Amino acid sequence: MTRLRRPTSLVASLFAVLIAGWLALAAVPVPAQEASPTVGPASTERITAELVSMTASATPGSTLILAVRQDIEADWHTYWRNPGDSGGATTLDWALPEGWEAGDIVWPLPERQPLSGLMNYGYSDVVYLPVPITVPAEAAPGEMLNLSVTALFLVCSAEMCVPDELTLGLRLPVGAADQTPLETRHATAIQAVLESSPRPAGLTARIARADDGGLTLAVTGEAVQGPDGPGPVYFFPFEGGIIDHAAPQTGTWGPDGLSLDLAPGGKVRAGGLTGPVGGVITTAQGAFEIVAEPGPLPDGISGGGTLRTDDAAAPAGFDPSALIQAALLALVGGLILNLMPCVFPILAMKAAALARAAHAPQEARRDGLMFLAGVLVTFLLLAGLMLGLRAAGEAVGWGFQLQSPVVVLALALLTLAVGLNLSGVYHIGQSLQGLGAARLSRLPGGTGAFFTGVLAVAVAAPCTAPFMAAALGAALVMPWASALIVFLMLGLGLALPFVLVAFSPALLARLPRPGPWMDRMKGLLAFPMYATALWLAWVAARQAGSEVLALGLIAGLMLALVLWLWGVRQAGGGRWTLILGALSGVAIVAALVLVARIEPVTPTEATASADAGPQAGVWTAEAVAAAQAEGRPVLVNFTADWCVTCKINERVALSSGQVRDALEETNAVYLVGDWTVRDPAITRELERHGRSGVPLYLLYAPGSDAPRVLPQLLTPGLVAEAIREAGS
Repeated sequence: MTRLRRPTSLVASLFAVLIAGWLALAAVPVPAQEASPTVGPASTERITAELVSMTASATPGSTLILAVRQDIEADWHTYWRNPGDSGGATTLDWALPEGWEAGDIVWPLPERQPLSGLMNYGYSDVVYLPVPITVPAEAAPGEMLNLSVTALFLVCSAEMCVPDELTLGLRLPVGAADQTPLETRHATAIQAVLESSPRPAGLTARIARADDGGLTLAVTGEAVQGPDGPGPVYFFPFEGGIIDHAAPQTGTWGPDGLSLDLAPGGKVRAGGLTGPVGGVITTAQGAFEIVAEPGPLPDGISGGGTLRTDDAAAPAGFDPSALIQAALLALVGGLILNLMPCVFPILAMKAAALARAAHAPQEARRDGLMFLAGVLVTFLLLAGLMLGLRAAGEAVGWGFQLQSPVVVLALALLTLAVGLNLSGVYHIGQSLQGLGAARLSRLPGGTGAFFTGVLAVAVAAPCTAPFMAAALGAALVMPWASALIVFLMLGLGLALPFVLVAFSPALLARLPRPGPWMDRMKGLLAFPMYATALWLAWVAARQAGSEVLALGLIAGLMLALVLWLWGVRQAGGGRWTLILGALSGVAIVAALVLVARIEPVTPTEATASADAGPQAGVWTAEAVAAAQAEGRPVLVNFTADWCVTCKINERVALSSGQVRDALEETNAVYLVGDWTVRDPAITRELERHGRSGVPLYLLYAPGSDAPRVLPQLLTPGLVAEAIREAGS
């Protein structure tokens, strides 16, 4: 049963749903298969970890220093407590005897890891994460204890991230209270981390917004003073979204301290400074923990000189090869997008427009350019909105706007309006054409071509063509300018066939001359638009229940009435048409407002099983891990009801007898991740595999951490063979 939320205005409701997502960008943790702790080193393909002690025994009533030692493979890294622009911090879940308590991780100073315009904070090679353990005074000397910790590492390279979970164990005796325990071979390394880790130093810090919208951090105290200045300076915030991690950090220093200029992050740009800002500041004297209170900046922090920064502080350089590759993939993906079924109604409209202008080359070229402009402008706006939301910490991907029932219904009403126009219920631009001025008479044609381009992008959003997924996934980690270029190339690919035909006299000459057949063709083309409107209404109902479907049908009926009244008015109807039209318009707005107040329906196992292929369970990271622990292959289908490509794959391939037989033969588990309604966990899982939208098909073989990614267009034989290979 659906629930009503607090009423909001229509505009606020639409905007609120469009900026969906509350969780910060992070990978989804996938638990490992190990059920018992491993005493000694434990390994995956990317990392070897071990639970070690600074001393050979524990002393009752004292503090024992344990550490998780990471030996990370070359070209891979793990993360600090604030991972930066992407990634996830290492987490530790302790299993200790009763009365023993684990403290917080003593985080070593991280490395700066620039990557494709991002800045991450983490570790490579060998690193120790020390943790103080409180030993109760009642601990019995001579007792041998089993200590364990479950460590979850997000291990990343330049191409991918993999969550590795290892359960680490350590057997340690309890020594006598009056004896000094012996040190282990790890003692020197752990002690070095403890001595060099950031520590409080009595510094006073203030932070304030500058006139240009940036942030200024001021730090005063003995630890940042000296005759030659503080040396190279860098600020690591404890919380993501406070500063732009990739932006350079510059400033000045004076007799009492330093002033550092920082670019604000998404959280500050959205809501300003709401409280103290904690972090670590590094200088030539060491690394120090600070808490900067919002407020006026002190004197004595400028005038001595410009702060020096080292090379690692600079953001990653521009990579033209990565941009060229992503742009070419986007162009090819946009071309293929023209062949996807969700774009068919728009292709039909474009064909009708070309036929109408086939023997007027100047009008054909104008329509081609206007259609291209509509496509590119819409792609640019959609990409800018998505990238802006992601920069503000939202978890959104390609097609995010279709995860809102309000937006889906609005798009259904738009396609219904287009269909009614094609059916001749009303006419766009009729009054302008009646003016007789040549320039004005052409305006509806160009304007119509432009908005046809807008509609093409809106309807193409449910589809993800081959090559397009990799391009969009790469674009989301690029600098803004590069990402927008990739999206524009995608739009160019979508519009290119229409533009080429519009500018090709030989192809235009082959099209039939205008005549009565065009009116019949327009009427026929209305029906794909009606079908699209019905499909979108069904998607909205799947997202938020039957009440939304009923409200959508009411809104559609009122819209049809409004447009019919408009047609009557164009034919010379009286004022009564305006009154009825206004009342009907109010009914449409009211229906959409009510839709905005209805909570989306959470996908259930029943719906997943019925609609996405064979008997299925709901995807979770835990479900994947549980199936692998039983030695079973796992096929995961990330899908959405508004994704036409997904539905075709499910009907043609995943529901086939070949796939069902392969699943039964290998005792495989089939899981469905339903992204019809926004789900930040699925969004992060898509991002972890370099995707910005659905479909995504993952096949896990027993004992393998990394899944095989299947193609976006499936055949029964391809899926069945892959399942049997994983099972063998």
